[in-house]
Amino acid sequence: MTNYKTAEFGKIDGLINRDNGKVFLHDILGLTGSEISLNTVPKGFKVPFNHKHNQNEEVYIILKGIGVITVDNVKINVREGSTVKVLPPASRTLENTGDTEMSFICVQAKENSLEQFGLGDAEL
Repeated sequence: MTNYKTAEFGKIDGLINRDNGKVFLHDILGLTGSEISLNTVPKGFKVPFNHKHNQNEEVYIILKGIGVITVDNVKINVREGSTVKVLPPASRTLENTGDTEMSFICVQAKENSLEQFGLGDAEL
């Protein structure tokens, strides 16, 4: 058994041709501490529902395009380089308001579960 696992999904723009324009890494990589999804949505796309989580906070990292993330009815304009953290009880949805595809990474992890990070969890 190796201490790593790899996966190839191609160019981020190519995700638009996959199921719902999304790849979940939890199952592909066997993640045990988080869920990470890679996403590309077409212009004009809007998630057709609001959702919230019971335990997991989410972080949206916008890689390409522009859009709006709505959290508890507050509209947050996002663009390439924007990041938004959303706590579990908040209702959220996302919309691509630009003229091109919008690509983003979404990271889910249990709220308040991080004990160490960066070099605090490293041996040099």
